[in-house]
Amino acid sequence: MFDSHVAVLLDQAVSLVNTLTDGEARGRPYTAPRGAELPDAIDAAVSRTASSLPRDIDAEQAEYLVGTARRMREVFQSMQDGRLDAAAAAVNDLLRDSGARPRLDRVGGEPWQMHFHGANDSFAAGSSASCATALALAVGGGLAGRLGVCRADRCDRVYVDTSRNAARQFCSTACQNRTKAAAFRARRDADG
Repeated sequence: MFDSHVAVLLDQAVSLVNTLTDGEARGRPYTAPRGAELPDAIDAAVSRTASSLPRDIDAEQAEYLVGTARRMREVFQSMQDGRLDAAAAAVNDLLRDSGARPRLDRVGGEPWQMHFHGANDSFAAGSSASCATALALAVGGGLAGRLGVCRADRCDRVYVDTSRNAARQFCSTACQNRTKAAAFRARRDADG
């Protein structure tokens, strides 16, 4: 479905959006890290996706990534709402503003790898460009419907649906179980 490199970048986009944007998560209000907490939160979010970019995240780069995360959330929300044109416009803006451009790089003795940022870009610019390109490949490659926002009550975390049947509706098993339990309780209460 998704090339392995693109899948990693989409996972990174999800991780950054879910870490760096306020909202609701698993039935509770979620406030994104701020100030001095941001660099460590970003490092943890990106570490989950094994980014190869060197990370020395200062306050300016952290705020840059917060802005990117908010804009990437717009892409997921537009897709959830069935607004493909709005998603494409948001992705195009991200591509332009991040300076995304494909290039082959070789790190150490490794084989050549496709990257979507310049060799001297900051971590924030490189991550933004890479995530924007992955979202562009999803939206423009017929897999836009795989980008979603959790449908559980009081949760707005995003996800990429990698299931075979494209039936994912929740950001996590916890939200899926919460929703099933609530539906069971409602049926039981209705039956008296």
